[in-house]
Amino acid sequence: MSCPVHHSGDAPSSDTIVLDPLVRDLAGEGRALLAAGPIARVELPGGVPVLAVTRQEEARRLLNDPRLVKDVAAWGAWQRGEISQEWPLIGLAAPPRSMLTVDGAEHRRLRAKVAQALSPRRVQLLRPGVERITERLLADLAERPTDAPVDLKALFAYPLPMAVVCELMGIDPSAQPRLRDLFDEFFNTQTPPARVPVMLSELNALFAATVAEKRAQPGDDLTSALILADDGGSRLTDDEITNTLQLIIAAGHETTIALLDNAVRGLLTHPDQKDLVLSGEVPWEHVIEETLRYSPPTSHVLIRFATEDIEVGDTVIPKGEGLITSYVAIGWDDAQHGPTAERFDITRPTPIRHISFGHGPHVCPGAPLSRLEAAVALPRLFERFPDLALAVPDEELRRRPNVTQNDLYELPVWLHGEPA
Repeated sequence: MSCPVHHSGDAPSSDTIVLDPLVRDLAGEGRALLAAGPIARVELPGGVPVLAVTRQEEARRLLNDPRLVKDVAAWGAWQRGEISQEWPLIGLAAPPRSMLTVDGAEHRRLRAKVAQALSPRRVQLLRPGVERITERLLADLAERPTDAPVDLKALFAYPLPMAVVCELMGIDPSAQPRLRDLFDEFFNTQTPPARVPVMLSELNALFAATVAEKRAQPGDDLTSALILADDGGSRLTDDEITNTLQLIIAAGHETTIALLDNAVRGLLTHPDQKDLVLSGEVPWEHVIEETLRYSPPTSHVLIRFATEDIEVGDTVIPKGEGLITSYVAIGWDDAQHGPTAERFDITRPTPIRHISFGHGPHVCPGAPLSRLEAAVALPRLFERFPDLALAVPDEELRRRPNVTQNDLYELPVWLHGEPA
């Protein structure tokens, strides 16, 4: 049975799930996606129709299927000219050529250098740097007045991964504030259409300048390593390195920001779970993995494209159709996680059963680094501030207008508990 789709100019059909660009009810959207079945009809902001995989078993199979590719040229809507260069999500659907946008041997060639640099063993060598940055940020937090709440995202969850990934890639620290502004626009579905190509051009120019600087004067960083890497006479081009640099910075900090924010939020809204980990009864690893499952940093990953009809149960993903991976639904898949899938529970007997960092050839190479940062930052944060408490009711926390990243505008907290 074929699954029909509508074009971007048509009104969505009654069973199409329209993703809210303001993300006002992410949990409700996840439940609706699960109820729609393993393959759901979805409309992205801007009226762009795609399909979504919502179940873990089907996602694991499809993420390994070579008939689903990352090349936007295989997308029927792209071929028909229905996708504007000013679409707010164009940078995610049709990013510059990198390991994210190619498959097969070319993907393996581009990915190999990054995977080597971010292997679990190599990442562990970064621990002292992560610890140093964590301690500096915690010391700055301790200097804050105690009679006012602080934004833990702005002062801790954001600067930690940005500083770590920029240090890893050799980015000048003075560029970090501008990078934050540009990436806020990059991931924001409310970015004005005329601003999108300008923002993308500035990001590319910033990273191209870094590559030129490192080519002229290499340092002890991953950008220099990518420039100097020689695999049997084959070197990466400047464009390939520039695009890889942008990809790593984007994914390397956004994912960890959300992981830290969501882990803190999960513990502060589940005091019994917080007590278990602070008492040592449950390891911090369980907190990290349960957060990744229950509230994944990436809500939906854009986009793979079918090069031929692909059967999924009694549904067909038509040739030329776009498919997103809905991790917000997959994390709550009761077929995978049981009847308590919608519950935050760090005592699950098998916590690492999720695929929130992806699966298959395109699994996130930065996952070990993100896990390391969380494993260092979260215990130290709660050791330094054991009475940490939300400064607003949980339901008043606002999400960023971003259908791909599961992130908050801010995370206001009392560092020493709510004042009497």
